[in-house]
Amino acid sequence: MVSQPTALLDQARERAANLDLPYLGALTPQEAWALLQTNQDAVLVDVRTQAEMDWVGSVSFSEDRLAHVEWSTYPEGTRNTRFIEELAARVQPHQPVLFLCRSGARSHHAATLAAKHGFDFAINVLEGFEGDKDDNHQRSSVNGWRFHGLPWEQH
Repeated sequence: MVSQPTALLDQARERAANLDLPYLGALTPQEAWALLQTNQDAVLVDVRTQAEMDWVGSVSFSEDRLAHVEWSTYPEGTRNTRFIEELAARVQPHQPVLFLCRSGARSHHAATLAAKHGFDFAINVLEGFEGDKDDNHQRSSVNGWRFHGLPWEQH
């Protein structure tokens, strides 16, 4: 019998092959949450700015399994040149690391860079925290972590 964490990692790998991703793979928010619950080594890394987390909210989970490493700065929007250094201070290269941003774009870039630097289990969380915009150009009503009712909090 295949364990759930193994099955989820296999699902991520299958998406990587189908989407030609340069990292281990991609999971939906629900799959990412399931992996966090079943794999004690898995860590979720939120790559949004601190301002986004303060204003919009963040994932609510065990603090030792969550990390915040900004992909870019606010308000400048410049890339965080210490991203890999800050990531390595929080996550080991052999751990499954799930990258989350607003919609899945920055987390894709973070997973790509992490994989290039030896993080073998880099995974992008598809849809992100807020998801895609709806017809009214608003988020959290089409898809994403919050839309799916996964644990989150606002500070």
